[in-house]
Amino acid sequence: EFSSFLKQKMLHFGDRKVGVVGCPVHHGQAKPGTEHGPDALREGGLIKKLMGLGLDVHDYGDVGTPSHEDDHHFDLPVKNPKHVATASENIAADVYNVIKSGRTCLALGGDHSMAIGSIFGHSLAEPEHVVVWVDAHADINTPLTSSSGNMHGMPLSFLVKELQPYISKLPGFEFIKPCLSAKNIAYIGLRDVDPGERYIIEKLGIQSFSMSEVDRHGIKDVVEKAMHYLDPEGVKPIHLSFDIDALDPSLAPSTGTPVPGGLSIREGNYICEELAATGRLTCVDIAEVNPSLGNERDNLITVNSALSIITHCFGGRRQGTYPKNYQIPIPTHTNHVAPPPS
Repeated sequence: EFSSFLKQKMLHFGDRKVGVVGCPVHHGQAKPGTEHGPDALREGGLIKKLMGLGLDVHDYGDVGTPSHEDDHHFDLPVKNPKHVATASENIAADVYNVIKSGRTCLALGGDHSMAIGSIFGHSLAEPEHVVVWVDAHADINTPLTSSSGNMHGMPLSFLVKELQPYISKLPGFEFIKPCLSAKNIAYIGLRDVDPGERYIIEKLGIQSFSMSEVDRHGIKDVVEKAMHYLDPEGVKPIHLSFDIDALDPSLAPSTGTPVPGGLSIREGNYICEELAATGRLTCVDIAEVNPSLGNERDNLITVNSALSIITHCFGGRRQGTYPKNYQIPIPTHTNHVAPPPS
């Protein structure tokens, strides 16, 4: 079986330390509101839920996202490159610091351009990491293959070593050094892939499991095959970049680019449980929660789905869990019920 990475089932996560970093970025796409995603998750009870799992949680607040005037590129239809570059550099620094401090990093988006910084920062702390990208979209367009110019569809292209001959120079991106080989990426959940992206995936041999493969093989086999491909020895740190639009729109309506036919919450939670069980999940991105889209009920559904995904990355299990060192309470004389009078 493809089971080397599943041999150690971690039953307790109470000795794990988590660092939360808000990444309130929205310039990677055209719909305002993703900058409010981190606060929506916090207000939904994120920190309390993580602490309820017995985790040591520290919220580092939000990274700085300074604004820039005259933010365009004259030769390319790339939108807001300076905004994205500055935010990415700040995200990278914070993610690096959290991981080097011994905490698992939880990066709250924000649009998926956040992953430029989070993956790069992770690579500075742990150069041998692998990336599991759970998303309806491949997000590996280059500036020249993109039809929209939206940078939330490009993050991986700036990071993959084999793509660098095809990457245009953009203002502010000088700090980014390609840190991923194509063999260190696995996609799960794809169902809306641009022609240039499909060509890149096949040309570079990137491991890709679309919803067709999920339907055909089931989520268990998909996760096992992905992890066996990425890390057959079961030793490498794992970066999970989870776009909430990987889930079916019925489960995450408040997101900017929903695509029908997505993962169920059961499948999403299964992915997270299995990666968490390795004990090597070092950084988690949650991207594209946009509370400005949809009504109050849509927002509630989306936030609750995101919180479910997050908690299952950090020790939440559907069969139940309990904090480390939990003990069954023993009655004392103060809580004994007095016998009825005779």
